[in-house]
Amino acid sequence: MERQAVDPNEGQRTTVRDVRRRNRSVLLSKLYFDGPLSRQHLSQLTGLSPATVSNVVGALVEEGLVVEAGSVDSDGGRPRVLLRVDPGYGTVIGVDVGETRVRVELFDLMMSALATVDHPLEPGRPDPAIVAGHIIAGVREVTEQAGVALESVLGVGIGVSGVVEQGPEARVHAQSLGWEDVPLERLVRAGVTAPLFIDNGAKALGQAELWFGAGRGANHAVVALVGSGVGAAVITHGRMYRGATSSAGEWGHTIIKYGGRRCRCGAKGCLEAYVGAEGVLDRYRHAIGDQVVPDADEEAGIATLIAAAETSRVAAEILEETAGYLGAGIANLINLFNPERIVLGGWAGLALGGRLLPRIRAAAAEHALRQPFAQTAIELCQIGPDAVAYGAATLPVAQLLGRGQAPFGEGAEPVPLHEPA
Repeated sequence: MERQAVDPNEGQRTTVRDVRRRNRSVLLSKLYFDGPLSRQHLSQLTGLSPATVSNVVGALVEEGLVVEAGSVDSDGGRPRVLLRVDPGYGTVIGVDVGETRVRVELFDLMMSALATVDHPLEPGRPDPAIVAGHIIAGVREVTEQAGVALESVLGVGIGVSGVVEQGPEARVHAQSLGWEDVPLERLVRAGVTAPLFIDNGAKALGQAELWFGAGRGANHAVVALVGSGVGAAVITHGRMYRGATSSAGEWGHTIIKYGGRRCRCGAKGCLEAYVGAEGVLDRYRHAIGDQVVPDADEEAGIATLIAAAETSRVAAEILEETAGYLGAGIANLINLFNPERIVLGGWAGLALGGRLLPRIRAAAAEHALRQPFAQTAIELCQIGPDAVAYGAATLPVAQLLGRGQAPFGEGAEPVPLHEPA
């Protein structure tokens, strides 16, 4: 029978194998986020003994996960060898299932982009089988572009709208898209052999910003995604808050106006109906007398609206209203969650925030309680408009770091791991 030990950090009984895996995870994560580091520095930063560090790092080097990265002088002794995670150990793929396109991106293990493809979607509610086909084709195309073998792919992360029900296979409930209990993992599995990790797009964006962007270092934050739809990732005590069935963060379907505009989800007065790209453009279209807004593409349409606001009073008023709605929605987040930081992202969030952030902050101040508002920074996403695909690619990386090893089995759920303190 396997020996057990008490984990001093969690106060619960764990096996020796668990302790060994946790040590691998701690050291690999520290090298991933803060490397290159020497063995001595790793021991100081993690509190693990020099002997434990030496044994674990030796195994990671032997497996190819960790490589030497030069050396630094020590005080009176031999130079210390620096270590880092090997970017070439494997690749990861991130997929952003948007409402106008499916974007597939290939990254090395340290998240440097290697290849990207876009598959446009027809306007309207996308058919799940067609979306799955685009994902399968995109995985093949990006690996061919970069000249890497499919066997090198450690995992494929997929960011989608709606609620992702985790279980033996991930299923998607996206009311706004007309997707009810869609077996997306099964559909994609028909053409992809690498492990799959499917999550809500806002949560994928949130993990990316928490690891590498404007959320870095925050224990309590909300990362808001504004695109065609609207969502949020709520970070509490450094971890993603998911709720009972992983539907937490549906910020776009909180009510901003009782009996207001009809939302795509079927309810009235949802925030998404006022600040999502489709809702903003629809309000603009009605304001100019149901004229056709130039550019059917939403991204081009938002850009046209922002440019028109320089000379058009109507366009300027629509943007002013949108800033007010966004600010009020952010105030709700502040009053509910008391975050240190709110990060506004998504392609529409960045486009609108780039012009309207001071007004959005002012509107949030008008509607939020003064004390928690004063403690909250409101910033723009740093990773950029493609952060959902980037964040989706971090899902298999999180599994690797959380387990401290690869490969991992099919259907494994992403380990809820964030940047170590």
